[in-house]
Amino acid sequence: MNTNTPHDPVGWHGTTILCVRREGVVAMAGDGQVSLGNTVIKGNARKVRRIGAGGAVLAGFAGATADAFTLLERLEAKLERFPNQLERACVELAKDWRTDRYLRRLEAMMTVADQDRSFTLTGNGDVLEPDDGVIAIGSGGNFALSAARALMTVDGLAAEEIARRAMKIAGDICVYTNHNVIIETIGA
Repeated sequence: MNTNTPHDPVGWHGTTILCVRREGVVAMAGDGQVSLGNTVIKGNARKVRRIGAGGAVLAGFAGATADAFTLLERLEAKLERFPNQLERACVELAKDWRTDRYLRRLEAMMTVADQDRSFTLTGNGDVLEPDDGVIAIGSGGNFALSAARALMTVDGLAAEEIARRAMKIAGDICVYTNHNVIIETIGA
């Protein structure tokens, strides 16, 4: 079965990015696997980064790496233009992404978060904020999302621990997700 898209002729597969917000702390986790078809190309890619002034924003990406870096650069420029306004920067990027011929062809998704808000950004112009403080994208995103939502019901677990455990579960299930996890946090 060929799952390639016109913009992804070689079949690059993904990643898992998870963002968990709990008790004033935001934890964003990303695995390190990059796959081409059924071959692991790299196992330690860094897909979660701090961006913006003083690293106040966490950003995670899934999809084509070069495309994701292009989007990260664009988001950083928007954050410079609209400091401390993550939502506005995301909306402006989404508008550009949706209307610009070049950007429309990019095959990536992003999750971004600051101390107060978390968003998923897509090439369809979506800027989505979760109802429950949990976001996941990428090949193993649904596995990590399900695990994190279940773990959110456990008293005493911090955001980082929920992210770590959920990523372990996703890595155990999704062949495009490994256990080489990077976690960045913001907050108390």
